[in-house]
Amino acid sequence: MSLVPLHVLMTTDAVGGVWTYALDLAEGLSARGVRITLAVSGPAPRPAQRRAAEQIGGLTLVEAGGTLDWLADGPRPLDQTARALRGLAAQNGVDLVHLNSPALRGDEDWGAPVVGVCHSCVATWWDAVRGTALPEDFVWRTERLAQGYRRCDRLIAPSFAFMQTTAARYGVLPATVRNGRRPIGTRPVPRRRQVLTSGRLWDEGKNIATLERAARRMRGRVEAAGPLEGPNGQSVHLDRIQALGALSPSDLQQRLRPASIFCAPSLYEPFGLGVLEAAQAGCALVLADIPTFRELWEGAALFVSPQDDAALAVVLDELLEDADRARRLGRLAAERAEQFSLEAMVEGTLAVYAEALAQRAPFGEAAA
Repeated sequence: MSLVPLHVLMTTDAVGGVWTYALDLAEGLSARGVRITLAVSGPAPRPAQRRAAEQIGGLTLVEAGGTLDWLADGPRPLDQTARALRGLAAQNGVDLVHLNSPALRGDEDWGAPVVGVCHSCVATWWDAVRGTALPEDFVWRTERLAQGYRRCDRLIAPSFAFMQTTAARYGVLPATVRNGRRPIGTRPVPRRRQVLTSGRLWDEGKNIATLERAARRMRGRVEAAGPLEGPNGQSVHLDRIQALGALSPSDLQQRLRPASIFCAPSLYEPFGLGVLEAAQAGCALVLADIPTFRELWEGAALFVSPQDDAALAVVLDELLEDADRARRLGRLAAERAEQFSLEAMVEGTLAVYAEALAQRAPFGEAAA
């Protein structure tokens, strides 16, 4: 039995960073000869997202319908989504199922090993952002995810810090496979004295409110790329920060290349693809002092308490006025970013796939 799957059913959504992760991983797996059926649940992909998926050889994009675990109004819609995905797995005869939403795992047999990825969850988000007892609506979601985690053959977390957080919350032990991206090679351009941030700005975990308060104290300019409204009615209002709206990957790159500083004041971040993209572009990094960012960027970034808008304003203004220091930090960030390559992510993921396949193989076949 081969321990490299020839055909993988991978689930995703088109709302945030999971889409980027799924396409990057699919591209890397495809280069290794793995076929990918990419099943999208929740809101449909935008035209630009479809075009990006269509450019990956060996990938078939399927709109599976259904809802996302964090938007569902109860367990039944998740059961229906899982049923449709199991049917898709059976129809395609896949060798392995890669769930980017392990809450869909359930108790039913998927006909193939199931690897779940711990991208984030409402319970660990609530712990980091609110720090109080879970609201009733989050309790069933957390129980559903705990069940999914336990039923997956293997689990992956995108950082050691989030592996520890997940282990403490759910009593499981994911493997750590850090996210990676292929850098977009571009010619150097002059840096502008400005601060850029990006991501789901409506998400309280991104903590854009602290950066907005810091921007009101600053002399320098701050821009933010990303949606101000979420799919479930969440929203944020920006006054001092210039909102750029949701940008395509190429347009975001055009904004990152000349930006001297990238700021991520997040309260909650299992990895932070936006930070990696900024580092690959050579931006100096000013990050929230949280375990994930310390793990990934210690020695290559400046860290500020995510609750201290006054200190954040001072750090950002001082760095804007010290171009030489900003350039040095940008070089350090770019060097560190080389550790988080697409190739390393693919290698790590394939190693977890092999473990899951070996676990499901009949006795004596794993070594074949």
